[in-house]
Amino acid sequence: MKCRKIKLAVISFILASAAAIAANDAPAPLDPIPSPEQLAWQKLEYIAFAHFGMNTFTGREWGDGAEDPALFNPTRFDARQWVKTVKDAGMKMLILTAKHHDGFCLWPSRYTEHSVKNSPWKDGKGDVVREVADACKEAGVKLGIYCSPWDRHERTYGDSPAYNEFFRNQLRELLSNYGDVAEVWFDGACGEGPNGKKQVYDWDSYYAVVRELQPHALIFGCGPDIRWVGNESGVAREMEWSALPLTDDVVNRRWGEHQRTFVDGSGVEHAFQALTSSAPQKMMWYPAECDVSIRPGWFYHSDQDDKVKSLSQLLDIYYKSVGRNGVLLLNLPPDKRGLIHENDVRRLLELRRVLDETFKTNFALNKSAQASNVRQKSELFSPQQALDGRSDTYWAADDGVTAASLEVDLGEEIEFDRSLIQEHIALGQRVYAYSIEVWNGAGWSQVAEGTTIGYKKINRFSPATASKVRLNIKKSRGCPIIESFELYKEADWGETSGGKDK
Repeated sequence: MKCRKIKLAVISFILASAAAIAANDAPAPLDPIPSPEQLAWQKLEYIAFAHFGMNTFTGREWGDGAEDPALFNPTRFDARQWVKTVKDAGMKMLILTAKHHDGFCLWPSRYTEHSVKNSPWKDGKGDVVREVADACKEAGVKLGIYCSPWDRHERTYGDSPAYNEFFRNQLRELLSNYGDVAEVWFDGACGEGPNGKKQVYDWDSYYAVVRELQPHALIFGCGPDIRWVGNESGVAREMEWSALPLTDDVVNRRWGEHQRTFVDGSGVEHAFQALTSSAPQKMMWYPAECDVSIRPGWFYHSDQDDKVKSLSQLLDIYYKSVGRNGVLLLNLPPDKRGLIHENDVRRLLELRRVLDETFKTNFALNKSAQASNVRQKSELFSPQQALDGRSDTYWAADDGVTAASLEVDLGEEIEFDRSLIQEHIALGQRVYAYSIEVWNGAGWSQVAEGTTIGYKKINRFSPATASKVRLNIKKSRGCPIIESFELYKEADWGETSGGKDK
């Protein structure tokens, strides 16, 4: 009977929380906000790339389109092995290079002869995209498709109207025949065609095909939904914002110019300045994806079997991507057999074990807390809501309050060296200055500080032992809304991944 009453009380509280958050008591959204698809994508956190194709067999990174399809012949191709590796590593999506710059198609495209249908693999009856799509669906892993607009084989490339129609036809094949696609990946590589003219991509018409056939898919890179972080090292910046000014480059699809602002960092700095100024600007939700390969190359090369990134390197990349408001896209290049190499698999599982062990015990979970300000003094927005391990509750301050603190009583002295903070980004990204302090028995000592929180910010710092911890929100675009504040201790794995976040 007692258990039943407790359950009913919990259900009543959840319903009351939902009602309050839906009512005017909840903070108003602060534009821009993510679409439901963008929010779901952000929660994936860690996803996989598979660069596989003609370059796997020629040993090149960029093919020229003159390769003989007979070269493509994986001896033990196993899409299930790829997907099992991805899933065991904790990744939630696999993006396949269905066509790279050489124009070789991993599906039997009707619109070119440069494809698997003219290879000896499975006597020309194979379809890599089909097998990967089926394996993803079977395992509950999302599917993404990379299809390069630059095609060095196709003769119509450079005849812009003709090639744009060709490319749209190939997109239709990929987005019509393989089930749900969660992400469509476009890069900006562009060159001259056989006619000596540079191809002009009709981006809006490409988007129209995606929206028609895969309305829930997000478009990466040269597209409106997800942006490139600006490097291929998998590293986001400390101030990596998801809320960005809607620039003329985006409006006019000048993707080369736009991407360069993230290579040099000016795009993020401009966003930070715009968001923290009083001057009104048109904004967009444009989160960062951080791509990097587990090896030096993007495609498999046997002489790189001993050059798989170390555990220390991968941990550092994880903290500087997922831990800096980004999504980590880690490339796992299948080899000539058609398998993800055992060295890569081994390292991925090592990384998974360390992350699982590190983030297994949240020392702040359900601890008592107090805050300098609580929205309308309501329990529904109390600091406890940031410590309950749920994604649908949060601590919020009153409107007009842009600086506030949350103090957690751990109940005893505990050693920790990781903090995890999340804003409730469904209502917008707000915080642009914060610090974390610990009680040393006589006063507060700072162990970490930063600018961006966003979806997730993980701070690394030298081990601290304390019974009380304080999160100070120093500056915010609107009232702070903190979904989670968590504390952890890094797992002992034989070497340190480096105290303070660099």
